Amino acid sequence: MESAEIRRRWLSFFEERGHAVVPSASLIADDPTLLLVNAGMVPFKPYFLGETKPPAPRATSVQKCVRTPDIEEVGKTTRHGTFFQMCGNFSFGDYFKEGAIKYAWELLTSSVADGGYGLEPEKLWITVYLDDDEAETIWRDVIGVPAERIQRLGKKDNFWSMGVPGPCGPCSEINYDRGPEFGVEGGPAVNDERYVEIWNLVFMQYERGAGDGKEDFPILGDLPSKNIDTGLGLERLAMILQGVQNMYETDTLRVVMDKATELTGVRYGAAQNTDVSMRVVADHIRTSVMLIGDGVTPGNEGRGYVLRRIMRRAIRNMRLMGATGPVVQDLVDVVINTMGQQYPELVTDRKRIETVALAEEAAFLKAVKGGTNILDTAVTETKAAGGTVLSGDKAFLLHDTWGFPIDLTLEMAAEQGLSVDEPGFRRLMQEQRDRAKADAKAKKTGHADVSSYREIADSAGATEFTGYATNQGESTIVGLLVNGVSAPAASEGDDVEVVLDRTPFYAEGGGQLADQGRIKLDSGAVIVVRDVQQPVPGVSVHKGSVQVGEVTVGASAYAAIDVNRRRAIARAHSATHLTHQALRDALGPTAAQAGSENSPGRFRFDFGSPNAVPGAVLTDVEQKINDVLSRELDVTAEIMSIDEAKKQGAIAEFGEKYGERVRVVTIGDFSKELCGGTHVANTAQLGLVKLLGESSIGSGVRRVEALVGVDAYNFLAKEHTVVAQLQELVKGRPEELPEKIASMLGKLKDAEKEIEKFRAEKVLQAAAGLAENAQDIKGVALVVGTVPDGTGADDLRKLVLDVRGRIQGDRAAVVALFTTANDRPLTVIATNEAARERGLKAGDLVRTAAKTLGGGGGGKPDVAQGGGQNPAAIPDAIAAVERLVVETA
Repeated sequence: MESAEIRRRWLSFFEERGHAVVPSASLIADDPTLLLVNAGMVPFKPYFLGETKPPAPRATSVQKCVRTPDIEEVGKTTRHGTFFQMCGNFSFGDYFKEGAIKYAWELLTSSVADGGYGLEPEKLWITVYLDDDEAETIWRDVIGVPAERIQRLGKKDNFWSMGVPGPCGPCSEINYDRGPEFGVEGGPAVNDERYVEIWNLVFMQYERGAGDGKEDFPILGDLPSKNIDTGLGLERLAMILQGVQNMYETDTLRVVMDKATELTGVRYGAAQNTDVSMRVVADHIRTSVMLIGDGVTPGNEGRGYVLRRIMRRAIRNMRLMGATGPVVQDLVDVVINTMGQQYPELVTDRKRIETVALAEEAAFLKAVKGGTNILDTAVTETKAAGGTVLSGDKAFLLHDTWGFPIDLTLEMAAEQGLSVDEPGFRRLMQEQRDRAKADAKAKKTGHADVSSYREIADSAGATEFTGYATNQGESTIVGLLVNGVSAPAASEGDDVEVVLDRTPFYAEGGGQLADQGRIKLDSGAVIVVRDVQQPVPGVSVHKGSVQVGEVTVGASAYAAIDVNRRRAIARAHSATHLTHQALRDALGPTAAQAGSENSPGRFRFDFGSPNAVPGAVLTDVEQKINDVLSRELDVTAEIMSIDEAKKQGAIAEFGEKYGERVRVVTIGDFSKELCGGTHVANTAQLGLVKLLGESSIGSGVRRVEALVGVDAYNFLAKEHTVVAQLQELVKGRPEELPEKIASMLGKLKDAEKEIEKFRAEKVLQAAAGLAENAQDIKGVALVVGTVPDGTGADDLRKLVLDVRGRIQGDRAAVVALFTTANDRPLTVIATNEAARERGLKAGDLVRTAAKTLGGGGGGKPDVAQGGGQNPAAIPDAIAAVERLVVETA
């Protein structure tokens, strides 16, 4: 049974039994504590925590998931992978243990003809929690599983929680016996390789307290309503139903390995090392396609870093298997063709996915070339210092700047006889991740415990947003936090976080910055609002300070936003929509939004593009935008179902989470997007849009920055003033300025060449005198000294080679000259063949000199170059070279 059919049967089975089918959420987690969705229940987490009311009492989904903590184990075993699909059925206060168990048994054991998976009942083993008598009784007496195939396990294996205070409960796992060829008998308690877990039923019935690990926490009591959360690994079931040894041999991964074989000539199963590479390629390419499909683009932090890392590991392993040219196009196509049966949007979005993937491949191949030079230098410096371990910070630099996978650094360093300080590298990587996660969380929560916001949501409900219709209005303070802790009151000067029952303040989201303004209380107290966030869904938290008086929970208030700021942001947001559509018209649908920021009077817009946008195209885009402004198109917003929005052609932003009902913003006949932000009423209100330019912010992603309205006018006014000043300087009309300035720059460049030529001739004039004054060190002609400061590296090299050539006869010759350029010491050293025969090599001499100068260097045995940080050490470096010549000669 193919994976697509397994998925179809799952959803059909539960839909027929009253479950709402919930489409897979994006892999981009709507949770500040997660980079990516890593479990099937993540999209349902707000329902289980009581933050949001579930849309139905029963639900089912097949959720895309990515886990990367053990990414370096991928390929080494057949059990580790990064992407997987989790089939789940959920009950929110509806059916409980007996219902969940019956559904699971029916679907697994019903015949294929009857819509089930057709598993043999006698091959299914059950585990339950230690004291869960109720679950064991249901399995034994209601379902009919023999007692000998039901095993009890402890808290570590059969008890579930989120790792924080909240819902928890015992689990019951269904395991499949793969037979004696996979190990000894005795059930899952003895051998989890033979008895593989396929379905986990979680019975959420308790509330847990704080504690560490999976076992050390107290049970505080029963939940008010009992819930069901189950998860079946689609890949594991596919492995069983397709009769293969492991998940890499299932239909959606085997085709990728077959394509890798076609591209490299390496057959899976031929050797252990190539089998590892095959599995890495299959897993990582599939994960890459799914991530790009959900709007992730390669980068150096966060989700982008995860994508970049796994893509580069895949490409690296293809090269280890002998691939010499580009391979990503063929591999990506195979994944899209296979996974597209389950996720049709991959096929629809094929061009954009390919564009991003190919750009990353090209960037990595270029990085390998550049990074190899950096690694060679680091290896040389380490050896010169007598070390045998490449430092962790060097490995981190290669990884962070050049995108070198750590395994690539390990292998290349080993080829040079060095190990790598992996603990140091891991520490720096963890510090980077911790900073990124802390920054993201702090932005949303202000370092407060999220439970404080949940308590407010539970007692007061969601905040009503009135800002689409009004800029001010009456409200009541329903929550107050001081220094991240709930408080009944706050005094003048306190930094506070305020929750209102209704608010005109827009909370930051969808690329739009938050409103600012004031909240005035009937008592005369005033709160200045600087920021607004939604740390938990539906609760707007106003962050600011008490300017006057005392603030208390329950007080009546009057909230008013800064209208000028809101209007300026609204102009920027509407201009962003126009820019998005104009870019898509010019570049095609691959110019999809990858991020934005709408601030007062200006915006930035990120979009997919493998190459820079030509200036002429950007000019056309700008003109098109301003033409739309002159057409005075109305801007309208309408609430509709997500399906209706898609039918109307509304554009959705990658990574945004949308419910069943969405807000669609339409700008005349020009643009239609899903958007929750604030906008102008008519395009004429924008006045003017000026694109400042575009640049690269990552592989396959470009950024346009622009000004809107008065800010755009002020920019053009300044430009006009500059043009007028240039006219006065060069005595020409505006249209003549480019030609006249180009002519002046050409003359300046010619003059610089003449000066450089004169300087080089002057330096070379010293060659004869330097050669004549060579020292004789044990028969070696040694020329060592300094030349005037400011001599460039090229001129210094020419002088050194010229002096070496002037040493007469068959004498061994060493020429070592030093200078200071841009406040840094520089040296070039050359030796002739006779000197090299006596063991005097330029590279060794340069490393000795550079070490004294506080830097590094390298080169060939006949000529080498180095530098450092300390010009005052040049005399010591000269002495070090002289000593080495004496010792070696």
